[in-house]
Amino acid sequence: MKANVGGVDRVLRILVGLVLLVLAASGTVGWWGWLGVVPLVTGLLRFCPLYSLLGLRTCPLELRK
Repeated sequence: MKANVGGVDRVLRILVGLVLLVLAASGTVGWWGWLGVVPLVTGLLRFCPLYSLLGLRTCPLELRK
C-alpha cells in the first residue's frame, strides 16, 4: 500500500472519525456514528482504498514510497 492521504486531508479524517465515534458512544447520534472508524483508520494508515480506485492522491511525492 502506497500512501495516498496526506497533510490536511489526514488531520481532517482523524478529527472527523474521532468526533463521530465520541458522538456515537455518547448516544448523541445513531448507529451511523460508528462509521467514524473508516475515516479514522484511513487517516492513521495514510491510505484510502477509494482514492486508489479513483486515482486520487493528496500525499506529497516523497511520502508515496
